[in-house]
Amino acid sequence: MAEPVALVTGAGRRVGARIARELHAAGMSVAVHCHRSREDAERLREAFEGARPGSATVVAADLLESGAVEAVVAAVEERWGRLDVLVNNASSFYPTPVGEVTEAEWRDLVGSNLAAPFFLAQAAAPLLRAARGCIVNIADVYGHRPLAGHPVYSAAKAGLVMLTRALAVELGPEVRVNSVSPGAVLWPENEDPERRRIIDAIALKRSGDPGDIARAALFLVRDAPYVTGQDLAVDGGRLIAG
Repeated sequence: MAEPVALVTGAGRRVGARIARELHAAGMSVAVHCHRSREDAERLREAFEGARPGSATVVAADLLESGAVEAVVAAVEERWGRLDVLVNNASSFYPTPVGEVTEAEWRDLVGSNLAAPFFLAQAAAPLLRAARGCIVNIADVYGHRPLAGHPVYSAAKAGLVMLTRALAVELGPEVRVNSVSPGAVLWPENEDPERRRIIDAIALKRSGDPGDIARAALFLVRDAPYVTGQDLAVDGGRLIAG
């Protein structure tokens, strides 16, 4: 049988790249989606192709553009003729204090964190149903507990958690749909003055790393055939520690 095919959005770098590596190491072909990180995505593709020729491709697209999600799914189908796994990882993140939020910021944050995952799932549903595949949405602990100064992002991620449950109902029994909510895993590239306070509020008193998220995604893809409609918080106990 042909090896399973996974599409990972926002996979050029950071958490998305680590998820793509985990799925590829588990024997899957991987479509590496990127928007602005084309060079990083191409390096990842080259690494995958070096390990197993024919096992990777890069699909570049702005998922907020009209018709883009359909084109991404079509590119994967043209390359391999199937799709077994969709990982909705691509995301925008920045503060939006109330009183200063623009319509463009609203469209960007809701579009990347909620609308694009929905329309990708809709476009991919026929292929996923045929493969009896699955979707993993990368949500956020701030979809459960709002982050101060980030009301639009928090609301969009909360919507993604509910979308996960709704899609599990809509696409079952053929397609399983789950989400992962990372906690303090990757910090902003500029120094975060809140870092110490956040770590002190985590039950395990430390940050996680992208591998924690990638392994959780792989678990939901490969090792959880009777799990759907669930959100797995990978947060070191951030949500329970107050």
